[in-house]
Amino acid sequence: MRSLLFTALLLGSTLYGYTLDELLSKAMDANPSLESISHRIAANHATIEASDQFANPELSYVQNTLDSDQAMSRKSLTIKQKLPYFGKRDSQQKVAQAQEGVLQVDLQKAKVSLVKAIKEQAYHVWELKRRHQTILDYEDLTRQNIDLSQSYTSISADQHMGIMSAGLTLSELRIQKSTLDAKIETAYARLSYLAAFKVQELDIDLTIGSLPDLTRLRAELENNPDIALKSKEVNKQQAMVERAGLESYPDVVLLGGYSYREEFDDYWTFGLGVSLPIYGTEDLKEERARRLALSAKSLREDTTVAVDTAFQSAYVQMRSAHETYHIIHDEALPQIEHMFELINASTSTGGDLFKYIDILVQRLKLEQKSIKAVADFNRAEAKIAALSGALR
Repeated sequence: MRSLLFTALLLGSTLYGYTLDELLSKAMDANPSLESISHRIAANHATIEASDQFANPELSYVQNTLDSDQAMSRKSLTIKQKLPYFGKRDSQQKVAQAQEGVLQVDLQKAKVSLVKAIKEQAYHVWELKRRHQTILDYEDLTRQNIDLSQSYTSISADQHMGIMSAGLTLSELRIQKSTLDAKIETAYARLSYLAAFKVQELDIDLTIGSLPDLTRLRAELENNPDIALKSKEVNKQQAMVERAGLESYPDVVLLGGYSYREEFDDYWTFGLGVSLPIYGTEDLKEERARRLALSAKSLREDTTVAVDTAFQSAYVQMRSAHETYHIIHDEALPQIEHMFELINASTSTGGDLFKYIDILVQRLKLEQKSIKAVADFNRAEAKIAALSGALR
């Protein structure tokens, strides 16, 4: 039953196009980069389990070449087990657990980056398709006006020049349409790569809403995945400092052996040993770990500044797109429409086609800028959402 439902959903998406939510959900399951990080997390689980285990014991066999009637002639079997100083195994496990935290946040960051990339590419597809549809509409308008001008029995030289100019405009529109066809195909290929499956059609509609409050958006930066990742790396380095600090304490080695003598009594041997950290290597390793911990903290501070800068840049882009859109729709397009009202009557009676086509081209450029403003607004919004750690 579930297979039938999935097949129906897949067929429906193929026929009518994926929505953005469907695209993101499916990409989360199919993207190989996310799967790679998941495998690394699973591999680290084994590291955590093994981190508090003792080192393997060493078993050795020794035999000398003395005759068996000699007291020193023996065959010995010896076992040696290293016992780390108290707390060393726990510190090793803490390092592995800290690495688990790094990988988990790395996976979250990769998901956020994937969502952002898919959103931006989906918005790019929308922008190209809307521009393509606009050009189709203006092609029809231009053809209608050419046909209207040619329908008059007598055409003056100026009218003939107007028709030729309109024909050149029509050719330019066809060139733009051909270029957009190639760009749309390329954009879908890029979107398919990001989603890790073939996307042939996208069902998406973009608008510009009100400009979000700057203070509210900035408050959401506390969930930024880059800062969270740097914090986890600081935790890992601090765990490594703790582990390095314990390396100066000696480990204990237990020894036990059994010796066989053919002509004499057999005997057991027991021993105890310790490592002697007398050369200062452990102190140097601890100092290195401390320096790396300080470096990780500095990188976290730098990342915080970089995130805030990226946020400000994205918000400025969003505000600019918002202003551009309203200038076009509240000021420029109404003027264009008024100009059309003034010239429509004369054009319909064989008037100046030059002026009509010129105004038509101006309106096309404004509508294309409006489309770009909508796409830019949503792209900036996607950047800010990614900076806040959003997965949708």
